[in-house]
Amino acid sequence: MATLESTKKLGGMARMLVQSSLMSEEEAATLQEKCQSQKASFLAATLAQKKISPKEIALSASQAFGFPFFDLDALEQNLLPDKGIDIKLMQSHRVLLLQQKGNVAYIALSDPTNLHALDTIQFQMGATLFPIVVEDDKLGKWIDKIVESKDTSMSALNASGDDFDLGLEESSEEPEADIMQEVDDAPVVKFLQKILMDAINMGASDLHFEPYEKFYRIRFRVDGVLRDMSQPPLAIKEKLASRIKVISNLDISEKRIPQDGRMKLILSKTRAIDFRVSTLPLIHGEKIVMRILDPSSATLGIEALGYEAPQQEALLKAIHRPYGLVLVTGPTGSGKTVSLYTCLNLLNDPGVNISTAEDPAEIPLAGINQVNVNDKQGLTFAAALKSFLRQDPDIIMIGEIRDLETADMAIKAASTGHMVLSTLHTNDAPTTLSRLLNMGVAPFNIASAVTLITAQRLARRLCKHCKVPLNVPKEALLKVGFTEADLDGSWQLYGAKPGGCEHCNNGYKGRVGIYQVMPITEEIARIIMSHGNAMDIAAQAKREGVKDLRESGLLKVKQGLTSIEEVEAVTNE
Repeated sequence: MATLESTKKLGGMARMLVQSSLMSEEEAATLQEKCQSQKASFLAATLAQKKISPKEIALSASQAFGFPFFDLDALEQNLLPDKGIDIKLMQSHRVLLLQQKGNVAYIALSDPTNLHALDTIQFQMGATLFPIVVEDDKLGKWIDKIVESKDTSMSALNASGDDFDLGLEESSEEPEADIMQEVDDAPVVKFLQKILMDAINMGASDLHFEPYEKFYRIRFRVDGVLRDMSQPPLAIKEKLASRIKVISNLDISEKRIPQDGRMKLILSKTRAIDFRVSTLPLIHGEKIVMRILDPSSATLGIEALGYEAPQQEALLKAIHRPYGLVLVTGPTGSGKTVSLYTCLNLLNDPGVNISTAEDPAEIPLAGINQVNVNDKQGLTFAAALKSFLRQDPDIIMIGEIRDLETADMAIKAASTGHMVLSTLHTNDAPTTLSRLLNMGVAPFNIASAVTLITAQRLARRLCKHCKVPLNVPKEALLKVGFTEADLDGSWQLYGAKPGGCEHCNNGYKGRVGIYQVMPITEEIARIIMSHGNAMDIAAQAKREGVKDLRESGLLKVKQGLTSIEEVEAVTNE
């Protein structure tokens, strides 16, 4: 180990590494000389060699210089001060303001020997600095995150010249001049355009604009998981809400009650994407959620949805019957709408009259008569369905069966020569029949009208570029639900790579459907007629070869499409 005398010629960080036995004196001197000639950072050059980890350096520096160590993984961005170090100084000196109490600023840095950085920050802030040592790689990620958040704010968007426009429906009322000045604020317009394009490019399904007391947050739901995307200045919240409400044809002066609207993003002459917009008054402003409605999702084809061959065959057979009721069930966000529209697209023919009642209509399809229900005006699902029956329909789609009146009308239509498609919020196919019975529908009507029920979930799809093979004990696989016959060694179990790769989000990219497709056979109809419960129906369906949601999910695992963790998460009843 080098003596203190022999290391005096070394700089502070180099000397610390030698005295901590992390680097030899010769290596430190050579590297320091190289850095001085190139005017480079000694710490950066040390880390570039990848011989010493950032954590080893941070812990040693904390001990050697007497400053506390802090793990930035425990830091939450919303707890950082709104104002602090200038963004350029933060980048050039690699420092981060963690907290400021009175005249004391707690500064995170990876090189406590960088006195020039500390002097500069102290002069800029006019405060006493309290240095805290952190790992350099984590510090860099945090700085990049904050810079990215700032870059998507107002100043960075003034030079944006994206080749697209926001479709704006004409409102019947003229907003006041001062409100319109806020709405037409150019940086706000460009910021919103960039956010919408980022969401589309990432394959997001929803955007959340959320105001809080001390910060404003924008999140995207990607592959079913919400992710923080940006924290623009808090002052933007009113202007951004007004802009979204105007282009969604909502009342921008009304901030006390929820509102629902719609807007269109025109990408090119041949492609436009609709957004369903919902506002909700919170204590610190209006939260806005936008659902992306991409018409192309209805034209993917039934093969792209993930049905197994027997399931697909049963579904196609049911929807091509001249009459009957086909029900698609599952929780919100399980892909019911896409499944229904895929079926409608298959049935959409010039010789067929198709009418839909929805709340609201999500995907415009040419050749289909789509109605938005409006409970306040008396246009309920039941009222729309009653009108459809006077319109010479062949196929009817009801967005959701919510009450006995709608259920009775749907069954009446299905029993009088019409194909009816609809949704219910139930956990699986057997419990759907119990739900109808609990609504008050007569068992005979259910048995005679319902032809097929499909329950579904969406599981995240493993990234094909970075999924990793796993070796899991047989006992654990049996406990999950695999059978002895499944574990024949003919397939490989895969999992998500921690952190993922450049092509995915934490090891997953896209989603795959998991289905339970249950035709209503004579035996199941008899159970319904005899007031059997969901367990009786499920047992009979299993005897007839119907796979439940867990079995269908495990089949996707065997095919290498998703992970056991995902299947357990979405089928854990």
